[in-house]
Amino acid sequence: MPPIFAGDGVEADPWFTSDGRHLYFISTRSTDGVRREDLDIWHVERAADGRWGTPTRLPEPVNSIGREWFPRLAADGWLYFGSDRPGGLGKTDIWRARTDGSDRWTVRNLGPSINSAGHEYEPLISPDGSSMIVMAEGGLFEARRNGAEWTARVKLPPEINVNGSEIGAVYSPSGASLLFSRDTGSPLSGEFFLWRIRGDEDWPSPCPAPIGKN
Repeated sequence: MPPIFAGDGVEADPWFTSDGRHLYFISTRSTDGVRREDLDIWHVERAADGRWGTPTRLPEPVNSIGREWFPRLAADGWLYFGSDRPGGLGKTDIWRARTDGSDRWTVRNLGPSINSAGHEYEPLISPDGSSMIVMAEGGLFEARRNGAEWTARVKLPPEINVNGSEIGAVYSPSGASLLFSRDTGSPLSGEFFLWRIRGDEDWPSPCPAPIGKN
């Protein structure tokens, strides 16, 4: 069933912070009585009693006249996202934004080490902040942190990038595993795949059995 804060538009790309208190998502819901056509980033906070508050649309320059998607908050406070806004290097780029604690935001394009003339649309920062998975044309890429910036992205090996449709990556809490999806050509849907980066941790947890069944 929809959450209590569901809006009247398209809503997608939910991202919870590790403490479960904050949720970022994208939406075309109405603001000031006007139904928006472009996808914008929204934020909603969960109170100590578990109740969700009222979502707020992030201000410009985080949101733009273009579309924003896949918001991902890194541990250092930078909010990474994809956008087709003007001023990028290609068709769609990876950007990041950070607030000074008030309503003032700094927004930066990640530059040519990450973005190209094509499509880059989904960023994922590792739990320890040392690496970033970039979902782009051709599949999954990885960049490493170099001080405050990122090294040039490198395409992950062929056993990960089988056909270039790989998307939707998420790290395990330890960062030792990566779950992602791939279009396998099935008439029904794609499939999930798991990359054990380090070791063989027991993640993700098995789904519980249906009620009434062993």
